[in-house]
Amino acid sequence: MNPFEENRIMSLDVMRGIAIFGIFLVNMLSFHSPFLYLDPFSWWQSPSDQFTYILIDIFAQGSFYPLFALLFGYGLIILRNRTIEKGLSFIPLALRRFSILLIIGIVHAIFIWHGDILVNYAVFGFIFLLFIKMSAKSMMVTGFILWLVPNLFLSFLLLASGGDIPIYNQMEARESVEIYQQGSFMEITEQRMADWYAVNNPANGIFMLFSIFSFFLIGGGAAKLRIVERIVELRKPLKLALIFFLTLGFSLKLLPYILDRNIALEYIQDAFGGPLLAIALWILISLILCRQEMAKRLAIFAPVGRMSISNYLIQSLLSTFLFYSYGAGLYDKISVIIGTILVILIYAGQILMSRYWLKGHRYGPVEWLWRSLTYKKLQPWKVKGRKF
Repeated sequence: MNPFEENRIMSLDVMRGIAIFGIFLVNMLSFHSPFLYLDPFSWWQSPSDQFTYILIDIFAQGSFYPLFALLFGYGLIILRNRTIEKGLSFIPLALRRFSILLIIGIVHAIFIWHGDILVNYAVFGFIFLLFIKMSAKSMMVTGFILWLVPNLFLSFLLLASGGDIPIYNQMEARESVEIYQQGSFMEITEQRMADWYAVNNPANGIFMLFSIFSFFLIGGGAAKLRIVERIVELRKPLKLALIFFLTLGFSLKLLPYILDRNIALEYIQDAFGGPLLAIALWILISLILCRQEMAKRLAIFAPVGRMSISNYLIQSLLSTFLFYSYGAGLYDKISVIIGTILVILIYAGQILMSRYWLKGHRYGPVEWLWRSLTYKKLQPWKVKGRKF
């Protein structure tokens, strides 16, 4: 194994690879339908589509972005430590790194897909630098407080209101279908920007600070404690934590289906249930990877994780080409089940493609460009002694 491979923590790559699948599973609902504006149970009326949506809602919605945020924070601390070990200054490097990620995200949001998350990660990355010197405990406690307190306050307000605030817009949904199915590239770009702003306006930005940035801090604190590296040592308390987070997370995720589907319970479901399951999934994968036989099986996800940004952008390019008018024009013409099958097929292709690519290259194409611009020089790309 070459030195580059030896320096990687495979479990983090495996988790990134699994997170990319979960993110794609949820994003597919917005790729093929105006999910931003519709009521899923009136828009998709077949029992099979509704059942598939419920599975996605319970097991994936609101869970994989927090998981990726945990990993992002964890990775930033690892990058900081390695940068300092090399005798380099971390802050200028990090500022370049986030600036480049911001540019990639802006291009993605404007010209490819409105559901971009890279802009948010870049902006929160800049803010994270203000907390980077915190102790592990302070960083994790700050993250948990930032997540729990505002979300508890908002949950109580929504419950007090009765939870009957309308959150769906049938007219906006129909307009989206017309434009994405038949509009020109410019019309689609205008709609894409309107959809992006509907999610990324200043008010929603505050919610994202609670739901995404807080997990940067929790992940960063976990990295300072070296939790992934000490997983065997911490196995017993982590098993107890896993049971707690799984039980509470699933209970909260099921609330709208047990009690009532209203905005208050759906907010609690996503704001608390999703992140709790994200933490549980992180612990579960880490514990599974302690077993050598299971680690070998889950290793198939590692190449996808090493090329996570490239794979994320490829998912957007393929999906928008399939569904928008300038491609196959299948927007709002497929079921939830077909969309889910497409996710599985495309992701399986990404597993094969990523594995093949990394036999001859150190980085994915976007990761190589990002790294080269960050360090202001072209990075070694090809794996020595291998032909591609």
